Amino acid sequence: MADESIRNQNEPEPDSGKQLVQARTANLVQNLDAELEPELVRKLVKKGSIIHYNDLKMDEMLRDYIWESEKFMRFISEKWGWVITFDEATCVLIADENKSYCICTIVNQANHIGSPATCYCSEGFAEKMFSVVFQRAVKAEVISSVLRGNPSCKYKVTIS
Repeated sequence: MADESIRNQNEPEPDSGKQLVQARTANLVQNLDAELEPELVRKLVKKGSIIHYNDLKMDEMLRDYIWESEKFMRFISEKWGWVITFDEATCVLIADENKSYCICTIVNQANHIGSPATCYCSEGFAEKMFSVVFQRAVKAEVISSVLRGNPSCKYKVTIS
């Protein structure tokens, strides 16, 4: 019995607060998706991406990569494990997160908490991130998503 109490003290407590926020956010996004036109849902969810972008202090992190797109693509390939292809002639970049799970902080795949419409947030994040690096307007589109049943999340990023 003593061994069991020691083991229980060492096990991490489930983060019920985080799960509640994930569930409430997923429910909100699902309701938006059910009640509004798809492009309006995309627009609203994309706008929310700035919260995560700012929380990660991305402008500070990206400072060394402004106008250094090749250096940035090497960084996200080496440090984040992303697979990047860039066609300079068409100014189209394909970014594959190269993971079999959703990395979004508001998704909890283990508890089936998440909505495919949440991926619009990733579009907004990618647009902001790559626009800072390229110093040009970009348009990002999720072309593959774990939440949508694909093997990994991929973005098509078109640089203006």
